Amino acid sequence: MASLSSSSVLSPICTFFSQPKLNLYCNSSSSSSYKPTCSSSKSSFFQNGLSLLTAKSFGSSLKSKNMGNTIYARAATEKTIYDFTVKDIDDKDVPLSTFKGKVLLIVNVASRCGLTTSNYTELSSVYEKYKNQGLEILAFPCNQFGAQEPGSNPEIKQFACTRFKAEFPIFDKVDVNGPNTAPVYQFLKSSAGGFLGDLVKWNFEKFLVDKNGKVVERYPPTTSPLQIEKDIEKLLAA
Repeated sequence: MASLSSSSVLSPICTFFSQPKLNLYCNSSSSSSYKPTCSSSKSSFFQNGLSLLTAKSFGSSLKSKNMGNTIYARAATEKTIYDFTVKDIDDKDVPLSTFKGKVLLIVNVASRCGLTTSNYTELSSVYEKYKNQGLEILAFPCNQFGAQEPGSNPEIKQFACTRFKAEFPIFDKVDVNGPNTAPVYQFLKSSAGGFLGDLVKWNFEKFLVDKNGKVVERYPPTTSPLQIEKDIEKLLAA
């Protein structure tokens, strides 16, 4: 089993901060077609969420190697990300096969974490730079780490849209560990086992998925989105 650097073993590094209650919507949820989380004429990407299933047991049979803070892994299953249908933050079902041919950066996000501002800011920057080249950033709100994503889906959506002008999809709030682990996160973790087995360790852990729907890299929460750019560029060029 691969190990990560000590910087990725996170004690409660994220701290609470108060947020104003957000009451507006970036997009009307009554729309008959899928749109980005925040309205933008430049983006044609979809939002997605997740239903729930039992988590994988601790550990992984995956063969992998540690490359600094990145876990390079071979998929442990013939499944791909496209085998899952998920819910967007407006509770609409969307098949992830919609994203065939895209490079995906999948992140579990939180609104009240010490990592929130830097990650949302850099994720937005990376998305703006590469979205027209075939990158999708998929953000999954999760309240399992320090209860730092306590809001409702509309509140989460408006936080991302109003505070950070996020154009990438924000999904339905899900569990990423434990008995109610979302099926897509079950797949992600089994495909890229890391330190502490296949457990997601904190807010803003990241998975990179290639154009064929396979997980190729996994990053700890402390890895900056900007540090992932070179890996994204390689997959986009492949």
